[in-house]
Amino acid sequence: MKFEDLLLEIGGFGRFQILILFILCLPRINLPMHFLLHNFLAATPSHHCAIPHQEAFVNLTMEEVLLISIPREPDGTFRSCEMFSQPQFHLLLNSSLQPENNSIIQHCQHGWVYDDSQFTSTISTQWDLVCEQRGLNQATATFFFIGVTMGAVVFGYLSDRFGRKAMLLLSLVCSVIFGMLSAASVSYSMLAILRTLTGVALSGVSLIVLPLGMEWVDVQHRTFSGILTSIFWSIGNMLLAMVAYLVREWHWLLVAVTGPCLLSIVCLWWVPESARWLIANGKVKQAHRHLLRCARMNGRKDFAEDVPLTMYAQRIVLQWQHKKPGGSYSYISLFRTPVLRKISLCSGAVWFGVAFSYYGMSMNLTGFGLNMYLSQFVFGVIEIPAKMIMYVVMNRAGRRQSQAWALILTGLCIGANVIIPKPFTSLRSVVAIMGKGFSEAAFTAVFLYTSELYPTVLRQNGMGYTSFVARLGGALAPLVFLLDEVWRSLPEVTYCGVAVCCGSVAFLLPETLNAHLPEGIEDVE
Repeated sequence: MKFEDLLLEIGGFGRFQILILFILCLPRINLPMHFLLHNFLAATPSHHCAIPHQEAFVNLTMEEVLLISIPREPDGTFRSCEMFSQPQFHLLLNSSLQPENNSIIQHCQHGWVYDDSQFTSTISTQWDLVCEQRGLNQATATFFFIGVTMGAVVFGYLSDRFGRKAMLLLSLVCSVIFGMLSAASVSYSMLAILRTLTGVALSGVSLIVLPLGMEWVDVQHRTFSGILTSIFWSIGNMLLAMVAYLVREWHWLLVAVTGPCLLSIVCLWWVPESARWLIANGKVKQAHRHLLRCARMNGRKDFAEDVPLTMYAQRIVLQWQHKKPGGSYSYISLFRTPVLRKISLCSGAVWFGVAFSYYGMSMNLTGFGLNMYLSQFVFGVIEIPAKMIMYVVMNRAGRRQSQAWALILTGLCIGANVIIPKPFTSLRSVVAIMGKGFSEAAFTAVFLYTSELYPTVLRQNGMGYTSFVARLGGALAPLVFLLDEVWRSLPEVTYCGVAVCCGSVAFLLPETLNAHLPEGIEDVE
């Protein structure tokens, strides 16, 4: 007797499961508000060197002061990181003249002046993370994803050891504490450390929400549940655009995106622990209590006798004790047996490619032709039809083909925008939106696909490992933008190449469409 058979007796997708899924979707909304917060938290407005002794130029307009103080780019705009060592008054007579020699051009000596028409303040303007310090600005996102990477390992192990619900609660509480402390940061170092810790905490939410929901749902509704949960990520994406539009000051923006975690903590009271996990760990009475509650809510009042549950539990517990005398599974177990080893290596590569290309696209809001708030909103909107289409395609074409082609097409769209000339802004925008849609489809597929590839005893470890690899991709994605100093298109070429290569690896994974969730390692092998 398998757990799916028990689910069919108590109702595999009724009011009980719908309630759980909707409660688990609340923290899901919060995730992109932090994961993509860097777009607004660390936005760099247009800026130029601060000009000393400006009061000496009372007879000049601001434009004329800039003309004699700041060198220009070939397109006529003022440079952001350089100034003249002394005023070039001859430029007032003919602004098209070039300075006599480059020795009079120097780096900014007195700080910067920022355009505050779009942002009241960001961490860039607060701590001058521009020009030579631009790398530190991009590194803020990397620090966050390093935290998420570490959290993936920690919470993957802890949720298999101590239960899904307890670890989800712990991660939400820590997210609130570190998120609020981040908003009170008084130095860049303090912010970097607290954003890293926020990443660790939020990784638990990202990792546990989907499997906890999936372990209560029958085979037929598994894809639907995965897509439903991920739609709330897209809603969070759109909400981030609206919240960032309304809150232009970075301290309060951090407070605004962290606050909703409190609602998730309250609502988690109604979510039960995974019955699969309880039975796997020998807590049969507790599992039976939750299963009875599920049966009552779903109108299956005849499910009273605990004989089938006891038989199932005894078989599973004895089988697992036989396989692992006196010990528990670890990440090493993912690489011990040949089939699991292949699954782990290939799914790791796919996750890296999915996250690397997704965050590469999501953090390039300005190369798009629209303003950044509209770009963020449109990127969120396009994700919903992408998920809907993916739902149909995954059930028709299967998991493997859907996963591989979604990622390969993401890479091809990114590559196409390298070739399309800059003046064709409408075409570039359409291709970018399509790429974002494919990218989200690949992310939707990989979450569901991975949770079906690993057995119950190793599912959270498997999700933890793949999430770890994905966060490495997420951590590297913002740093790739710094390669534009080598060649303007090198970041896009890098994203394209990685997406196509990693998408091709997905063809090596097994198909899981309509298969029972494996429960022990021998089910996979």
